[in-house]
Amino acid sequence: MDIIIRDMVEDDIDAIVEIENEVFSTPWSRESFITEIRENLLAKYIVAEVDKKAVGYGGIWLILTEGHITNIAVKERYRGLGIGEQLLNGLITYCMSKGINSMTLEVRKSNTIAQNLYKKYGFIDYGVRPRYYSDNNEDAIIMWRKNENQR
Repeated sequence: MDIIIRDMVEDDIDAIVEIENEVFSTPWSRESFITEIRENLLAKYIVAEVDKKAVGYGGIWLILTEGHITNIAVKERYRGLGIGEQLLNGLITYCMSKGINSMTLEVRKSNTIAQNLYKKYGFIDYGVRPRYYSDNNEDAIIMWRKNENQR
């Protein structure tokens, strides 16, 4: 199976919203993604494509010298194939190419699979946002990564 990582375009939004609804209990709306792509000059979104279909995506906001990962999601039937890792690596590579010094994200306290992936790529636990997720008041773990070898 060939996995292509590329920039998100508006034609991807329907597939991305489908992934959002499948993966997250409080998904972003179609309008949110349209705004991110059309209007948010700080945002960058990438897509993982298999057989010309978006099966995952990742997003980041570049704010001064920091990158804030907004979301990474992979369609359930494509999990375990390294797609999330490729998306994370794509976001890291993009940040480094832009001279971004560090990256941050929030992840559910219960999502140990994602936390382990982030740790593999140098993210460390930095703190907790109590009751961050509105669907069940779950805490978020704040993670940070210092980017080395900037271009």
